[in-house]
Amino acid sequence: MKLCRPSSSPARAAWIACLLATVLVSGCSVRKLAVNKVADALTGGGSTFTSDDDPELVRDALPFSLKLMESLLAETPKHPGLLLTLGSGFTQYGFAFVQQDAERIEDDDLDRARELQVRAKRLYLRGRNYALRGLEVAHPGFTNALRTNPRAAVQAAVKADVPFLYWSAVGWAGAIAQAKDDPSLVADLPQVEALIERALELDESWNRGTLHGLMITFAMSRTTGTGDPVERATHHFERALQLGGKAIAGPYVAYAESVCVAREDRAQFETLLHQALAIDADSEPDSRLENLIHQRRAQWLLNRIDKLFLPSLP
Repeated sequence: MKLCRPSSSPARAAWIACLLATVLVSGCSVRKLAVNKVADALTGGGSTFTSDDDPELVRDALPFSLKLMESLLAETPKHPGLLLTLGSGFTQYGFAFVQQDAERIEDDDLDRARELQVRAKRLYLRGRNYALRGLEVAHPGFTNALRTNPRAAVQAAVKADVPFLYWSAVGWAGAIAQAKDDPSLVADLPQVEALIERALELDESWNRGTLHGLMITFAMSRTTGTGDPVERATHHFERALQLGGKAIAGPYVAYAESVCVAREDRAQFETLLHQALAIDADSEPDSRLENLIHQRRAQWLLNRIDKLFLPSLP
């Protein structure tokens, strides 16, 4: 999963929280204007989180920022920037700091791992719902249409909607992955497919190939689609590297974990993960945090390689 830019820092968020407390007691029109200004400031760009070199610091800071933005959204419920940042923020937090914690402790503490998986699912759905609300704001009736006829519904989306399409799909797919025993959620896969495919049609190069990075894993898990899933995943892997400049660790990790394990290709698995670890996280400041998180996962996968592959026959 490629991490995108939440646009606040703890200090900035604290300043905005103080400002918000002041404007909330103002008159209605002034208050609405002030809340929108604060929301714009909080979601208007910057790379404080994505360029950070300390994932644990971000883990501790992100919940405060997300709750602050939820408070703002209650005052201005159709603010596109807030809806997108909340959609991406909850999804990224669920992946980077909850799902991966669950996976790391599953062998030693299954009960606690299950608790974390349930929490990750809730976070993914929370992120998905905010992203879908963003699409609903731009295209009223979108959510109901998506449930009725996914492929027809997504035709309403335009290029500017690609971030909302992506985070809706990622959150939804993440929740399904954490709840494979929930038939009602698994039945939503056609909607996830429609969102991803429409995003690819509109702007395959968005965010340096992020969509192709997602498709590496999705191509191996989907039950529909033509051709060999390994060939499809390989195409998306190669395209992700082309668009990302080979300086993003995520595609290497996704291909190793999704394709190499399925093919019992231990040698390529090791090669790709070592390539991910060899990337200089400082060479791409805006992707520093993303690379560090994926590199942490790459090392974890290497450490458990003997559990992922059958032993070689003599």
